[in-house]
Amino acid sequence: MTDWLPVSVASGSALIVMAKQPCPGRTKTRLTPPLTVQDSADLYACFLRDVIELASGLPDVTPFIAYTPLTAAPFFRQFAPGVQLIPQVGNTLGERLAFVLTRLLDAGFEHVAAMNSDSPNLPQRFLAEAFLLLGEPDTDVVLGPCDDGGYYLIGWNRPNPRLVREVTMSTPHVLQDTLALAAAEKLCFRLLPSWYDIDSVAELLRLRADLEQQSAAIHTRAFLHNLPSLQTP
Repeated sequence: MTDWLPVSVASGSALIVMAKQPCPGRTKTRLTPPLTVQDSADLYACFLRDVIELASGLPDVTPFIAYTPLTAAPFFRQFAPGVQLIPQVGNTLGERLAFVLTRLLDAGFEHVAAMNSDSPNLPQRFLAEAFLLLGEPDTDVVLGPCDDGGYYLIGWNRPNPRLVREVTMSTPHVLQDTLALAAAEKLCFRLLPSWYDIDSVAELLRLRADLEQQSAAIHTRAFLHNLPSLQTP
């Protein structure tokens, strides 16, 4: 295992989990209050465990963790042993996405995708569908829309850095702006089913309610079960 990708790899598919080191006061800060800063960090660690298990369970797809900050490699080696690591390099999320996606293509993968780490109960079939679509000859880009106007996944078969570098992230129109750029580049894009990510207390309450009816996200479900009752903001 290495923090940087090997010079070449066998052809195939790669799925990158965009991950932060869980640190109190630096992760999931919009959930505090009602959560404490420690609970927010611990909850995000559960998100990571569930998402990494999702990514690692796909047949014929190599999982990677793209980590930040650059000092977080020792943490992730212990947190997810056996999963290859790659640093997030760049000043913005768009630059970091462009780096990791292009780096994997340069390493020899045919189909690459990056996913968020904020959707612990994302159906694994959505991820499988992303690579099925990327395997179709007329598909250039695959996007997984989020209910908040962003996306939980972006995948491509050749470098398209404009799609991430020239879009302002964390706005309600990230997906719309990305699709407009894809159309301008005359790229054939395909959309996955919509899902949601967890940035606010309202979304966390939605997740808790959904997990009461689901068997998904076992680490997150157990953590939320042991938290004091959350109040609607």
